[in-house]
Amino acid sequence: MKNRKNITVFIVLAVLILLMAQTAKAAPATIPIPDVNIDINPSEEPRQFVDSIRLLVLLTILTLAPSILTLLTSFTRIIVVFSLLRSALATQQTPPNQVLIGLALFLTFFIMSPVVSQIMDEAVNPYLDGTITQEEAIETGSKPIKEFMLRQTREKDLALFVNISEEEMPDDRMDVSMTTLIPAFVISELKTAFTIGFLLYIPFIVIDMVVSGILMSMGMFMLPPVTISLPFKLLLFILVDGWHLIVKSLEESFL
Repeated sequence: MKNRKNITVFIVLAVLILLMAQTAKAAPATIPIPDVNIDINPSEEPRQFVDSIRLLVLLTILTLAPSILTLLTSFTRIIVVFSLLRSALATQQTPPNQVLIGLALFLTFFIMSPVVSQIMDEAVNPYLDGTITQEEAIETGSKPIKEFMLRQTREKDLALFVNISEEEMPDDRMDVSMTTLIPAFVISELKTAFTIGFLLYIPFIVIDMVVSGILMSMGMFMLPPVTISLPFKLLLFILVDGWHLIVKSLEESFL
């Protein structure tokens, strides 16, 4: 029995040695390692340097894309209204932030789609075709955004930043610089969003007051009114189809 076991172990070891030998023969002697270099060489033509600078500017703009999306579009008003609505319902983290931000982003894409289409048709596509220069594309592409922002900006807010910048109010509102228009647009959006949020708070505050009065009359001082009022708030919000009304009102407010 011991001899048979020794013979079996010997055969297994022999097979393993043969397999390892064949694998070593099949494998290459050396594995090539890629050589990665980043060389900075002097440009032979001035255009190469200009293209590099343009690429650097483009990368810088991409890093500012979140701020551009937040401050130059309808996103600010939508997300502030959603946040105030959640506070009025007293549902704490329901819906979660990811859901609210995602819904606000897609509503922003929907509302801004005509502006984006106009920019693509009048600026981006002609620039890619080579019919206009980069400066002309930037000037042409900024006009639809300015028109959208000026429609939502109050004259009072625009005049405030024009006076702060010590500039003269132009005869044509389209001549206002973007550095003056953007902060005026943002505070106008915040004012509009807070106005909508105040109107959303009113019916829910009434429910809280009624529930609190009933609990106090019944002597239930230790029972938090929010615990009882929350189901009634949700029921009211469902009966009036609240999400449909809010999204519809937000979209119509940008027309």
